Amino acid sequence: MSAKKIVIGVAIIAAAGVGVYAARDWLHPTGAVAQSKAPERTVAVEVAKANRKQVPVQIEALGTVTPMASVNIKPRLDTSIVSVDFADGAAVNKGDVLFRLDSRAIEAQIKQVEGMLARDNAQFDDAQRNVRRYTELVQKSATPVTNLDNAKTQERVFAAAIKSDEAQLENLHVQLTYCTIVAPIAGRISTASVKAGNFVRSADPAPLATLIQIAPVYVTFQVPQNNLPELRKALDAGEAALTVTIPGEERKAHGKVEVIENTVDPVTGMVTLRAVMPNDDALLWPGTLVTASMTMRSEEEVIVPSTAVQVSQSGNYVFVVKDGRVAVQKVTAGRIVDGDRVIETGLKGDETVVTEGQLLLSNGTKVSPRPPKAQS
Repeated sequence: MSAKKIVIGVAIIAAAGVGVYAARDWLHPTGAVAQSKAPERTVAVEVAKANRKQVPVQIEALGTVTPMASVNIKPRLDTSIVSVDFADGAAVNKGDVLFRLDSRAIEAQIKQVEGMLARDNAQFDDAQRNVRRYTELVQKSATPVTNLDNAKTQERVFAAAIKSDEAQLENLHVQLTYCTIVAPIAGRISTASVKAGNFVRSADPAPLATLIQIAPVYVTFQVPQNNLPELRKALDAGEAALTVTIPGEERKAHGKVEVIENTVDPVTGMVTLRAVMPNDDALLWPGTLVTASMTMRSEEEVIVPSTAVQVSQSGNYVFVVKDGRVAVQKVTAGRIVDGDRVIETGLKGDETVVTEGQLLLSNGTKVSPRPPKAQS
């Protein structure tokens, strides 16, 4: 390519550039306009205060509700059922009639023994008269002493017969009470395994029904043996309060731990605890699995709503609001207590933290804080 052609090409490019610049000046007579800066975004967030207050130190474990008393209702006689006087699954009071059994055979035996008792009383009276008569005759030497001795012996025989009759009669009256089965405790009864008309025996293995005590009840649970020293201190100080949460139930039951098992399971390293729950409202049902939370003491801690704590690869953090902007603050998060999270390190307790809207935030983002929404 010749030097002349190169010079011509450069000239053409230079002319094109001049033309573009001229066209820009024609479109923008005032000259080039500097690019305007976009407005800074403000993110609406919900905030809450970090508080420093006394927080309970708790131990949580799975527990089981167990009745204090359970009674298997069984007959003491071999007879038939006349009536079942309770509704299946009903609550009963102590002394309520549960079953009535056929008592006609025992009532007949009572009449028989009463007749025997009347006969023996009459013979005893006759023997006493003979003793008095022979005593007078012996004093007058009108009869041998042997007759008096025989009369006294007969008197003692009839006296013994009267005691035997009275004992039989008492035993029959006791057996008569077995024909009316009453509730020995207050509680809730199961369904009746037999109905009226069935013949039952005292040797039958299956009970007629089962009655369990509902209030109060036990809650039994296990905790690691590492907690045993602190548990014993709390129990000795009378601070072994227990809160029980039932699955699917918003209400909570409250009671107190009263027994620590005297041995630790060497296989699992767990120790069993038992709490007494008043259960006046029948909230706890025997056999239910529950979550037991035992409060051992209180400590001053910094807490924030659990939703304020975020998780990253480098650990937990919160967004702290200051002067209308947020800053990332690394924290060490501890246990959860009633929906709040304990902050072990990272906060002093007077900061404002973001509880909702964190997805749109980064370090230094401008925010518009608002209080949490009212719970419906």
